[in-house]
Amino acid sequence: MVEIGDRVLVESEKVGSATRSGVVTAVDDRLITVHWDSGSESVFVPSAGSLRVIGHEPPAEAKEGS
Repeated sequence: MVEIGDRVLVESEKVGSATRSGVVTAVDDRLITVHWDSGSESVFVPSAGSLRVIGHEPPAEAKEGS
């Protein structure tokens, strides 16, 4: 299961659509919120095999204190 702060890649179900990357900002059971690198945000339940965790980013508070 994903956690807040995980950096993810999400494969599109549409042929020809690009893979999107972003950071998980909220998790509620299977429902996740992702802030995309493009600046937009989505709330969704990913389908099987469509989401891949590629890293983890520290919370904003930890970045500011560095």
